[in-house]
Amino acid sequence: MRRFLLPFLVLGLAAAACSTGDNEVVRDFSEIAVTDPVIEFDPSGTAATLRVTTNLDAVCAVAYGTDGPSGSIATDQDMGGGAGHSDHAAVMTGLQPDTEYQYRLQGVAADGNIYRSEVLTFTTPSATTTQAFGPNVAAGAVVVDVSSEFSADFAAANAVDGDLATEWSSRGDGNDAFITIDLGEVTDVTAIGFRTRSMSDGSATTETFTVEVDGTMYGPFPAGPTASEVSFTGQVLTFHVESSSGGNTGAIDVEVFSG
Repeated sequence: MRRFLLPFLVLGLAAAACSTGDNEVVRDFSEIAVTDPVIEFDPSGTAATLRVTTNLDAVCAVAYGTDGPSGSIATDQDMGGGAGHSDHAAVMTGLQPDTEYQYRLQGVAADGNIYRSEVLTFTTPSATTTQAFGPNVAAGAVVVDVSSEFSADFAAANAVDGDLATEWSSRGDGNDAFITIDLGEVTDVTAIGFRTRSMSDGSATTETFTVEVDGTMYGPFPAGPTASEVSFTGQVLTFHVESSSGGNTGAIDVEVFSG
């Protein structure tokens, strides 16, 4: 999966002295940060994933906006329903390409303290368009079969909703994960994509996938935010995970472009 990385951002070293009463303080996020935050941009410039590791289990969130670190918030899409953990990945959506944003990290750690970073910034990349491939006709397609679903929050329908903040997860299917969608009509397909989900520990990452149409298998193709050019006609398509890091594999979105 190709990633677009923002260089490491250094958090301040001094602890914040913001009193909350009863001798409690909001401590600096750098006290629990093992790694500096890394931001991975989607080529569209409309979404980004912030990753950071902490030395304590914590529940973390990132607030972000163009006029200060506010207006939008993103939290982890972990499989534990929001339980504290050390490897954090928050998906920020609704971004504008080629735009500077301000953001702030905040978390409640297992030691009972609140931790908050200083105000940091990032700039989204210019959009990389897929217009040459035509529209994504998989958005709104009907899911007719799936290997499994981790839960209702990770339903297969999330893979065809066009929303990068939702995802389909299998229940530990690894390389056996698949999803079958019906486009509603026979379609000339010009490109396909499989935006893999992944856990912050590296598991559940799909590396390559195949697509089956009327008994014919196409691929393997690399999974990730960049679509692969193809040329075939079909209505019912099955996306198979070909190779992965195992675990609860699945997709943020599957994409079918038609020109």
